[in-house]
Amino acid sequence: MTTRQELKTAVCREIDRRSGEITDVCETILGHPEPGFKETKTAALVARKFAELGISYRDKLAITGVKGMLKGRRDNPVVAVLGELDSLVVPDHPHADPSTGAAHACGHNAQISMLIGVAMALAGAGVMPELDGSVALIAVPAEEYIEIEFRQGLRRDGKIRYLGGKAELIRTGEFDGIDLAMMTHTAALPKGKKLNIGGTSNGTVAKQIQFIGKAAHAGGAPHLGVNALNAATIAMVAIHAQRETFKDNDTIRVHPIITKGGEVVNIVPADVRMETYVRGKTLDAIKDANQKVDRALKAGAMAVGAKVKITTLPGYMPMQNDSLFQEVYRKNAGRVLGRSTIMPGGHGTGSTDMGDVSHIMPAIHPMIGGVTGTSHGSDYLVSDPKLAVIAPAKIMAMTVIDLLVNGAQKAKEILSHGKPALTKKEYLELMDGFFKEETFQG
Repeated sequence: MTTRQELKTAVCREIDRRSGEITDVCETILGHPEPGFKETKTAALVARKFAELGISYRDKLAITGVKGMLKGRRDNPVVAVLGELDSLVVPDHPHADPSTGAAHACGHNAQISMLIGVAMALAGAGVMPELDGSVALIAVPAEEYIEIEFRQGLRRDGKIRYLGGKAELIRTGEFDGIDLAMMTHTAALPKGKKLNIGGTSNGTVAKQIQFIGKAAHAGGAPHLGVNALNAATIAMVAIHAQRETFKDNDTIRVHPIITKGGEVVNIVPADVRMETYVRGKTLDAIKDANQKVDRALKAGAMAVGAKVKITTLPGYMPMQNDSLFQEVYRKNAGRVLGRSTIMPGGHGTGSTDMGDVSHIMPAIHPMIGGVTGTSHGSDYLVSDPKLAVIAPAKIMAMTVIDLLVNGAQKAKEILSHGKPALTKKEYLELMDGFFKEETFQG
């Protein structure tokens, strides 16, 4: 019988042997960035790699997702390893697509490389017959909650219901039968630190806003118009006036943008559109801030006599890491990186749809170094592929082994430790409860 350590040595050796192929995936994806629900080239690359490894898979899940399965000597429990397919839109990034502005400014190209690395390790090293459970390898679409108008079009056409990839995969049943899930994100970390583990993050709802006024000649007869841009401006000031009411511990973030400010300069703007997120540490904090934002939007409309249409959309749940699960990951990370390089995670005020997964099953979302620049900025790049890609592939492959050896005792221990915060049914009901469309005449 092969020992646990022999299995770990085998997967790490396989990752080292194929490290060039793994990091090439990272570079290839960097060269063809694709925003959410448009990741056709990246998804095809993942499917091709799975096929080369003899891994059975299904594709076109939530439009572009790909899910491979590796069977052990028992079917259950099932551990999922995730990677995210999509890019952002950062036109001034050095690797931005010149036609779309899409760019990998958050490291998802590294995540897919890690996922392929884990697949190569588990399939290529021949360890699955020694494991008492299965592994789902999921390339997930649309983690970045962007291009809301485009995604609303997909929703109206019945192609999706939720605007984030993991939520949509949960809804369509792709997480049914999965017991635990993990992924590793990249992040610029302090000098001397290589891994951040145990951090939480804000949840979010998204809002689309349309102010409707009345067109008139902006120079000759502005008094005959109703200026929707003025309504939006007053609404934004009113949102700013709420900031002192947000509790520090709730880590509220509201950051609106105007996506349409009018038609032409000599016509009073009659159609002005905004988008914003309302983020917070807890669901109660998000709901409270969301109500205040709605009040501010209505105040802008009322001030000038405009109309405002407010569409609120479910976003992402706050991230919570399973403590027992992350301890398994931490021990493997210590062997790969050195224990002194690991730092405890704090609370991040961004959002991730891994938070949604963490509410229905034990999940972890560590942050690995090896990148430089500002997240979502034009200077964000993978600078050390060995750290950003190869190391987390080894850590996750070894963590899979720890979970599923010896009758999957560790996975079963984690699963028995406590119930998830929500059942799938409760989660979907909560998400649907955030949908709201309202028109207010000022």
